[in-house]
Amino acid sequence: MDHTRDPCPWVALNDFGGAFCMGAIGGAVWHGVKGFRNSPLGERRIGALTAIKARSPVLGGNFGVWGGLFSTFDCAVKGYRKKEDPWNAIIAGGFTGGALAVRGGLKAVRNGAIGCAILLAVIEGVGIGFQRMMAEGTKLEAPPPPPESARAIA
Repeated sequence: MDHTRDPCPWVALNDFGGAFCMGAIGGAVWHGVKGFRNSPLGERRIGALTAIKARSPVLGGNFGVWGGLFSTFDCAVKGYRKKEDPWNAIIAGGFTGGALAVRGGLKAVRNGAIGCAILLAVIEGVGIGFQRMMAEGTKLEAPPPPPESARAIA
């Protein structure tokens, strides 16, 4: 259990803000490069700035909505299941993908839920794999027994 994070009602707001910032900063880089490349030679800087101002907040908002919904569903699943494990994130990812696709109908909800659940399962699996790989170096071992000559002297 991670005691360094905020309690569950507040973590959703915190995650929403963090995801918005990540999307806005990443969107500024992405759309800045895209605007620079797609502008004529004499207007590349202004083209990059225009693209950043137009699209970066949109991408930040999209990231923020996903992060806030996921965190809200994660808190709900933790409260319902009364335990913390990787399944909470996978289930919350499925709920998030389904909720974001609800305007497209039942088929879109199913596909979005399955896609997001698989994505979160891969992320959780890679995280568990890295934890196990990094834990090998910190495994405690018993010290080797003293040599026979040291026992004979004592």
